[in-house]
This record gives sequence, structure tokens and C-alpha cells, in this order.
Amino acid sequence: MRTELDTLATALYVRIDDQLKASPHLAPWRPAVGIAPTLSDAELVTLAVMSALLGYTSERRWLRRANRDFPRLFPYLPQQSGYNKRLRNASELIKHMIRMLAQDASLWIDDVWAVDSTPVGCGCSRETAKRSDLAGWAEYGYCASHSRYLCGLRLHLVCTLGGLSVLFALTAAKADERETLRGMLDAEPDVTAAHPRQTITGDKNDYGRDFEHDLTERHLKLLRPARKGEPERAGAHLFKPLRQVIESINQTFKGQLDLEQHGGRTPAGVIVRVLTRVLALTAAIWFNDKADQPVKRSLIAFDH
Repeated sequence: MRTELDTLATALYVRIDDQLKASPHLAPWRPAVGIAPTLSDAELVTLAVMSALLGYTSERRWLRRANRDFPRLFPYLPQQSGYNKRLRNASELIKHMIRMLAQDASLWIDDVWAVDSTPVGCGCSRETAKRSDLAGWAEYGYCASHSRYLCGLRLHLVCTLGGLSVLFALTAAKADERETLRGMLDAEPDVTAAHPRQTITGDKNDYGRDFEHDLTERHLKLLRPARKGEPERAGAHLFKPLRQVIESINQTFKGQLDLEQHGGRTPAGVIVRVLTRVLALTAAIWFNDKADQPVKRSLIAFDH
């Protein structure tokens, strides 16, 4: 019995495979002489996206499920250690596919972007923050979103109001959100060049004369709520509904794609698990867009 997940997996595999044939330098490095992998890179990334969409946070459990239920799609699967190693080496390929699929969706040309960040927990104790391989990057402190202390990172997103990721970054939990946004814009100047006179919606912490002047120099218009003591700013009646949209996008990552149960224990492990979830949401939006579905960000057809 075919499902929407099968169709998405097939479409995604074909797209990645075609891209790797056209641009072989995107494939993870491997020796020129040696045994070719039985599981292709396109199959590997597709397998990881299916895992995120189905809500698996354990690679070992996911591989058992895939062996049992998806042999028609993946005739060969590696052991958990080999799968984990190859997936970490495929981070650059995953990032490239996020951008390629996003640009291929109609939502890419939206003229309003939402800017926000969400915590990515990596532990709950101060001892974890000291002894973990993430020590020095993940920071320990009080998280208002969770109403408790935890050790973690922060995922920064610039996305369309439909949830399509335009820019993203994973930083220490206490990194300045304004400086992170500047860094993302500096790292991808082609994105802002392709979206002149774009409107960005943020929260009241996205303030500062220098910061707003910098965005104006980039031909970006910032909309944010007024801070205490400031006069009412343009677009004030839009901020509450826009805030609900942004929180809904974050909740898709947390509630449906299990962002906070990523299971990464090293920087490379955390990065690839977060990237996989960003790709999963991007692939779902891309597929729904091509299928003319009314709700582009819906994952209901793929999570069972």
C-alpha cells in the first residue's frame, strides 16, 4: 500500500540523486579507491528525513523499523554506527538540499520574513554542561521558554510566514540574536540580493539604532513591537497574529519533529540532527507546494 510518505521519499530521493549527478562535489568525501557504499548518499539523506517525519529520536529503533517496513525503498541498511558516521559526514549535502528545495517552492518569493529563535536543550544539569562534549558551546542557564535551568543551544530562524526556512543558525544559548541575524545575512548575501525591499518581523528585542540602520542599508524593513517608553510603531495591529504564526512554526519543530529530543551528544551529532529536521520540514513544504495542498506546512500525511 503506497502512502504519501512513500511518494515524498521517492520524490526527494530522485531530486537529491539528480543533484548529486549534476554536482558530484556535493557528495561527502570518500577515497577514490575503495568499496562503493551499498546505501547511496541520496538514500541516506532520504532515510534521515523519513526518520524525522515519523518522530524517531533513536537511530537504532528507526533502522529496525526501516528494515521491517521499508525494504522496498531501502534494500540495504547499515548498522547504527555506520549510519551515524555517514550521516554526520553528509551535513554539507543536507544544507545544500535545504536551500535547493526552499528555492524551488513558491513560498520562497514571499515578501515577509519572520525572525525568531527557539532553545535546543542538550542536558538539564550543570554537571552535564561541564563534562559533555558540547561544553564550551552549549551554555547552562535559566530558560524562560521551559521555566527551568538547562544546558543547551539556540536555533535561529529566518523563515517565510508559511514556515519555509530561508536562513538558519545554531548558536550558544546566550548568543545575541541581533548579531546572529547580521551574521546569517553576511554569510548569505545572495539571499538578500534576491529579495530587495523585504520586510522582516521580529520581537521587541530586535531593537537598536545601529541594528535597524544596518538592516536599512541592506534594503530590509524591520517591523517590531514598540518597547516600553517608545511611541507606537507601524504595523502594531499585526504583531499578535504574526507572533502566533512564529510560535506555531517553532512548535512544528518541537512538537512534530522532536527538535528537543535530538539525541546528539557531540557538536557534529547535534548539528546533523538539527539539519535533518530543518530539511524534513522544508521537504514537506516543497512536496505540499508541488502537490497544490492548501496547507503547505502540514505534516499529517507523512507522520504515520
